[in-house]
Amino acid sequence: MRAAIIHAPNDIRVEERDRPSVLTPKDVVVKVVAACVCGSDLWPYRGVTETKRPRPIGHELVGEVVAVGDEVSDLHEGDFVISPFTMNDGTCQACRHGMTSGCDHLSGFGGKDAYGDPVGGAQAEYVRIPDASATLVAVPGPVDPALVPSLLTLSDVFSTGHHAAVSAAVGPGKTVVVVGDGAVGLSAVLASKRLGAERIIAMSRHADRQALAREFGATDIVSSRGEEGVAAIRELLGGDLADCAVEAVGTEESMDQALHSVRAGGNLGFVGVPHGVPTIGTRYLFDTNIAIAGGMAPARKYIPELLPDVLSGAIDPGRVFDLELPLDEAAEAYRAMDERRAIKVLLRP
Repeated sequence: MRAAIIHAPNDIRVEERDRPSVLTPKDVVVKVVAACVCGSDLWPYRGVTETKRPRPIGHELVGEVVAVGDEVSDLHEGDFVISPFTMNDGTCQACRHGMTSGCDHLSGFGGKDAYGDPVGGAQAEYVRIPDASATLVAVPGPVDPALVPSLLTLSDVFSTGHHAAVSAAVGPGKTVVVVGDGAVGLSAVLASKRLGAERIIAMSRHADRQALAREFGATDIVSSRGEEGVAAIRELLGGDLADCAVEAVGTEESMDQALHSVRAGGNLGFVGVPHGVPTIGTRYLFDTNIAIAGGMAPARKYIPELLPDVLSGAIDPGRVFDLELPLDEAAEAYRAMDERRAIKVLLRP
């Protein structure tokens, strides 16, 4: 089969690899129908995180079950499934409390699973999924091909945007500032709208992303940053700051922007993978009583909640994909996102 392999910064190659098979009774093998490039994939692509040796890459997919382990009774060959970006056993304390991304036996793509067996990347033709019953969500069929992009967002990007909004305590009547206009930030705008926010301020400097943010529910756009950005928020809100803030980038600047955009006693939800973010000053949090929550999204928890709205057409998060390419052009997909020529790229094996 073909799979995207990262060799070094700016070096993505599509190569032939062995097709995976069932290794344990709890496995299934999925034929990938659609995958995509995530903003977090750009960290190794840009060399911010080290690639010590060539490895498979990608962690978002939807597909069709083609092989089933003996202990998997609730999934069958031919099922269309959504895989969250991490795999979980469903039985540990974290899983029992819905925090599947904190599972004691957490497995990821592109390395070895929690039990020491290899797991490929999602940007491939086939992937083995361990702990399949606890991990995968089957979509009632037949699946409309037009819904595939939105179903794919539930694997990570929209579930993560939803987690950001939930962590920021977004709800009816609230005002929220979203810092970050990538696919996760835009998803957080849509999630905030879905959760009933009254005023949604998207911080963005890019016209195409501003336009999509407005279509997703943003009531206002702020293009300035730092103190000027905070002043612009106050001007929009009659001198006030927001009730809620979402941080969807992962840098020191974005966290600082989000923290100073929310009122005392407000809430900040952060989901940007941290890179160079220092410890937040406890004195500032003490003085303001701002509550901070968030982190790696428990996508498996959210997929069943969000799926009906995608199937009904109530939300269309797949619009974050503004470029679709065949898997063989994975290198171009990375270039397009790195150069900000695309918000998010969908790959078809």
